[in-house]
Amino acid sequence: MIEVEALSKSFKVAKRGAGVGAALKSLFKPDYSRVQALENISFKIDESQIVGYIGPNGAGKSTTIKIISGILVPDSGKCNILGNTPWKNRIKHVKNIGVVFGQRSQLWWDVPVIDSYNLLKDIYKIPDKDFKNNLELLTSTLDLSGLLTTPVRQLSLGQRMRCEIAASLLHSPKILFLDEPTIGLDAVSKIAVRNFIKTINKEKKVTVILTTHDMNDIEALADRIILIGKGRLLLDGNLTDLKNKYVTHKTLTVYFAENHEDIDIEGTTILSKSRERLSLSVDLNKIKVSEVIGLLSNKLDIIDVSVDSRPIEEIIVDLYKEYQI
Repeated sequence: MIEVEALSKSFKVAKRGAGVGAALKSLFKPDYSRVQALENISFKIDESQIVGYIGPNGAGKSTTIKIISGILVPDSGKCNILGNTPWKNRIKHVKNIGVVFGQRSQLWWDVPVIDSYNLLKDIYKIPDKDFKNNLELLTSTLDLSGLLTTPVRQLSLGQRMRCEIAASLLHSPKILFLDEPTIGLDAVSKIAVRNFIKTINKEKKVTVILTTHDMNDIEALADRIILIGKGRLLLDGNLTDLKNKYVTHKTLTVYFAENHEDIDIEGTTILSKSRERLSLSVDLNKIKVSEVIGLLSNKLDIIDVSVDSRPIEEIIVDLYKEYQI
C-alpha cells in the first residue's frame, strides 16, 4: 500500500551568533549549514497495518510524514502510495489520506467545529450522504455531540484533538498519518483516542502510521515499529520480537500465607522478601516464569501472584543507546 524507496531530504539552515554585530553580519553575509534530515529511507507498509514510526527529537519522523503526505518534496528517492506519488499527484493523493499533526490544527480557530467540517466537506467534495454517515459515526465514537457548535478556541486540548481526528476522517481516507496525536492529553482522552484508532483499523481497514514519543501509545496500538535516528532507518521489526530480544528478565511477586522456609530457585534472584511477600527477578534464558510459580506453589501457600515485564520505555532507551542516537 505504501512503498518508500531511498528517500533523502536536507535543509539549509541559517547560522548566527549572539549580539548586534552578528545580526548585521548575517544580514549582509549570511552563513548557512546543511542539515541532512533523511538519508536513504526505505520501507513498505501493507494495508490495515498500524506502524509505530519512532525516534528521538530531530530524527526525521515529521519530515518523513510531510513527504509521504505530499507537503514536502524530497531531494531524491521514490514514494508510491496507492499508485500516486504524493508530491506530484497531490489532489488524487489527499483523497486517500488523513493527517493529524498534534501541534498544528486544521480547524478554524474562531468558528464552531461544525463550520470547519462543512468547509472540509466542500474541499474534499464529500457527497451529502457519505458526509452525514461519517459525521454521525465520528460524533458517536469520539463523543463530539456537545462540541460541534463550540468555537475551536474554547475547546480543551483533549477535546480539540478528538475533533482534529474526526476532521481527518470525514472523507473516508484509506491511510491515516498521526503525528503526536495524544500530546498533552489526559489519561481518559488518551484511552478514548487509542480505542478509536483500534476501531477504525479493525472495522474500516484504515492503515495507520503513528509518530509519537509516548511509548504507551506504541505498545497499545502498533504491531510493528520502524526506528529512525539521525535521518537513517535503523530498525524495522515486530514489537513482540523486539520485546523478546530485550526483555531477558521479569519480576515475579508472590503473596502467601506466613512462611519461614528458605527459597532458593536456580535462575532467579531475590529482590525483596518478607514473611508474607516475595519478589524475584526471573532470568528467562534459564527458567520460565510458569516453572518458578510451580516450584513456589510446592513450598508456599500462595494467595496472589503478579508478573511485571520491563517497561517499553526502557527497551526503547536501550535501542537508542545501541544505535548511538
